[in-house]
Amino acid sequence: MLITINGKPRSFEAANLSVADLVQHLELVGKRLAIERNGEIVPRSQFEATQLADGDKLEIVGAVGGG
Repeated sequence: MLITINGKPRSFEAANLSVADLVQHLELVGKRLAIERNGEIVPRSQFEATQLADGDKLEIVGAVGGG
């Protein structure tokens, strides 16, 4: 499966990959993230249910705190 993440193509072996699986694979579990799939925001509550498909385009941004 080929997915574009933040403008860079990435290849994954898995045929079935959810947004939650991807977050775990990228070692981003527990971080405050916003994920957009093909132009639409994926709510955190839908990470597990949202299946990725070959050719999907994702934008992943993380919240940065500071003061």
